[in-house]
Amino acid sequence: MNVPDELYETTETHIERLLGRALNSFDLPDQLVERLDSALAHASSLHSCVHSGPQHRLTYRHTYLLADGSSLALWELVHNTGRDGRDQHELYEEETELRLAAARLPDGFSGWPNPLGASFAVEDAPGRGPARGPEPVLGYGPSAPAPWTYEPDGAADHARRVLRRAENADRPGERAAVRLRAAFAYHIRQVFGRQCGPDDRYTGFTLYEHAFLLLDGSETSLWEVEHTATPDGRHMCEVYEEERAAREAMELRARVR
Repeated sequence: MNVPDELYETTETHIERLLGRALNSFDLPDQLVERLDSALAHASSLHSCVHSGPQHRLTYRHTYLLADGSSLALWELVHNTGRDGRDQHELYEEETELRLAAARLPDGFSGWPNPLGASFAVEDAPGRGPARGPEPVLGYGPSAPAPWTYEPDGAADHARRVLRRAENADRPGERAAVRLRAAFAYHIRQVFGRQCGPDDRYTGFTLYEHAFLLLDGSETSLWEVEHTATPDGRHMCEVYEEERAAREAMELRARVR
């Protein structure tokens, strides 16, 4: 029986391999990567495994013992939903971020459980009044307010990562970035998600609200649109300071895809 080389690799080699193959390793906070330099030992465990035909989604939890006696965990998402069918690896600091990333995968996985759980909606909430004017392509209305349960750590780093992955020219600028440096807690919710057809290539749209609690007691949000309305079908991320602007961007992409 062949034994995987990973069973014999050092912790340093393991971390290098993990960071080297992750498509989003540049999104990890610099402080986290620096802490990994002091890792003395590691353990990896399979967190979830789902298969549907030729496609699969796996999640792993990698735990590290650091030189100062503390521990650190990284969450890894492995899936083969790309056009070439090859495994793609992504790394996340928080399990919440891992679940959101899993939720962004294409919807062509019959029988897959909702990785976000029942508390996260994939369509606009029911019971809202009809929108005025013509029916939009995506058929949505404004999101309903919901109480927040804030995560108390890493808010400023989370805001930095959201802003850094935005590709739209009208993304929030330096003023928003400076303000969000004072964020000390955050909450993420999926507001909208839908696949659009019926042509030979489905296009996915997902809208997230990233809400932040600032040191002065005020709250602010970033609105993130993820879609595949790109020439090659790849995922694209756009970020806006207003929900209306984010929804208008989705509407525009849906019409011109």
